[in-house]
Amino acid sequence: MNIILIVDDDTTSLKLAKGILDQEYRIATANSGPMVLKYLENNIPDLILLDINMPGMDGFEVMEALRSDPDCEGIPVIFLTASQDPSIEAQCLESGALDFVGKPFVPAVLKSRVRRVLELYGYRNQLETMVATQAEELVTRAERINRMQESIIVGMANLIELRDNNTGRHVKNTQTYVRMICEELLEKKLYSDVLTKEYADNTIKAAPLHDVGKIKISDTILNKPGKLTPEEFEVIKLHTVYGGEIVEDLLGDVEEPDYLKVAHDIALYHHERWDGTGYPTQISGEEIPLCARIMSVADVFDALYEERVYKKGIRPAKKALQIIEEGVGTQFDPTISSLFLMMEDKLTEYLGERHDGSDEEVSADE
Repeated sequence: MNIILIVDDDTTSLKLAKGILDQEYRIATANSGPMVLKYLENNIPDLILLDINMPGMDGFEVMEALRSDPDCEGIPVIFLTASQDPSIEAQCLESGALDFVGKPFVPAVLKSRVRRVLELYGYRNQLETMVATQAEELVTRAERINRMQESIIVGMANLIELRDNNTGRHVKNTQTYVRMICEELLEKKLYSDVLTKEYADNTIKAAPLHDVGKIKISDTILNKPGKLTPEEFEVIKLHTVYGGEIVEDLLGDVEEPDYLKVAHDIALYHHERWDGTGYPTQISGEEIPLCARIMSVADVFDALYEERVYKKGIRPAKKALQIIEEGVGTQFDPTISSLFLMMEDKLTEYLGERHDGSDEEVSADE
């Protein structure tokens, strides 16, 4: 059973959090920063729930102490905060916390966040164990890489699917579109100086990781049914930066450099635009890695076509492609997006639409 250390100077909040979680986990409690450090001298919990506002030593100071201690730096942390200020939320994540939970606690939300973080770190531990076992057994290099890549993709995709009901289909659809684009580019020998068969395979395998950074974005913002405020949009834009960091953190010590580079570039740069007005770095044209330019077209098409919590899907595919066409040479790489527009028949076949272009209620999984 996982051990969770709950840290809060408010007795009521401490008891409430303990009551919500103690049926599923072993709970330890502390009411101050120094008490946390004392506890960690002889104990390593699986997760720390850490209040920000505490007298003497606040949560950020405790976090800094944890990250400077080799024995504690790997402990996942979820901040507890009553603040609604998006800058505080961003500061929590920038300090090294994996997530945050607002006060007063909503039991279902607290349980969901805790479960998700423990699953993420449990998966990483399983991956490290798998690598060690494979090394001991002298499994061939090619087989080891293939199994790790497949396991990582499945594991990360499953984590993302926990956030909302649409993302799972989005992961599957976008990987299919990326595969279609790569196959067409290879067949036509476009971007052949970069797009080797290995680069294409890495791009296809890494595609499901493009939104992994959303695991650090608040459910309130991620699943908001209405339009985001400018402040909320700034927060959600950070998922690209978080995605790059997560890929480096989870895969950096166990993956091949070529695959790691592609996965990192897809996560970080898939919202950049050809004209340089995207995010997070505003690079433009061929400065944007090819894998991210491919991912961008696939990602936007699926976002247009599929229904989301904040919008209806644009159907049939022909209508969504008309919007893609408007972005040729501005939002999207003109070569890749023009090629994608020529793939309408393949797209409608995959999506199960009738060839007369009419819109049917079908599942993109069929």
